[in-house]
Amino acid sequence: MNKREFLKKMFCKYNINLSEEQIDKFLLYYDFLIEENSKFNLTAITEFEDVAIKHFLDSALASTFLKSDSSVIDVGSGAGFPGVVLKILRDDLKITLLDSLNKRINFLNQTIKLLKLDDIIAVHARVEDFAKEYFQKFDYATSRAVAYLPTLSEYILPLVKINGEAVVYKAQKLDQELIDAQKAIKILGGKIIAVKEFFIEESSSERKLLFIKKVLQTPKIYPRGKNLPKTKPLQ
Repeated sequence: MNKREFLKKMFCKYNINLSEEQIDKFLLYYDFLIEENSKFNLTAITEFEDVAIKHFLDSALASTFLKSDSSVIDVGSGAGFPGVVLKILRDDLKITLLDSLNKRINFLNQTIKLLKLDDIIAVHARVEDFAKEYFQKFDYATSRAVAYLPTLSEYILPLVKINGEAVVYKAQKLDQELIDAQKAIKILGGKIIAVKEFFIEESSSERKLLFIKKVLQTPKIYPRGKNLPKTKPLQ
C-alpha cells in the first residue's frame, strides 16, 4: 500500500474522509518534517506510518468536535501537533500556534507557507506572557503532550472564552490526573464535561480527549509567572 492509500484508508477507519488536496498536504508536511528534523530534532518519530498514526491521526481526533469558524489556540504546538493537522482538516478554523522555542516557530512558519494555509499564525512566546494580552480570547485551547493536567489547566484555561472549551490530548493514564486537577480546574473557572476515548488499532494504544468547558471567568492572576504552574501547581 502506498502512502496516499495508507492515509486515506487509515483516516476513513476513524470516520475522517480525506480529500486528495488534504492528502497532498499531509505528504508535503511529512517530507518537510523529516527534512527539517535532521537539523532541529523536532520529533523522535520519523517512519512514515508511525508519523501518520502517532502524530497525524492522533492530532486529528478532535477535528470533528470543534464548532465551525472557531478560534483555536494550540499551546505548546511543537512541530504543529495538533494545530497544523487541525487546520489541514478544518480550513474554517482560525488557529494560533504558540510555542516558546524559536526554532519550532521558524519551522511552523515555513510549514504554513509550504502548505499554503490561511488564517493560521505561529507565535513565539511563553504562555504566561501571551495570556496577559490574549486573556479569554479563544473559543478553544488545544494541547497535546505538554504538561501534567493541574499545570496544563493553568496554562490553557485563562486563554479560553466563557462557554468555550479546552481540549486536552492524553494517553490512557488519565484518572489520577483528573483527581489531581479537580481543584485547579475549579479555581480557573472550568468544568469537565466529557472524556472521549479512542482505541488506535494501528498502534495498539488508547487515546483520550478531555473536554473542559469554561463556565466562569478565570481570576486574572492566572497563569502565574516564574514557572509556578509547574513548580507549585494548584492542587
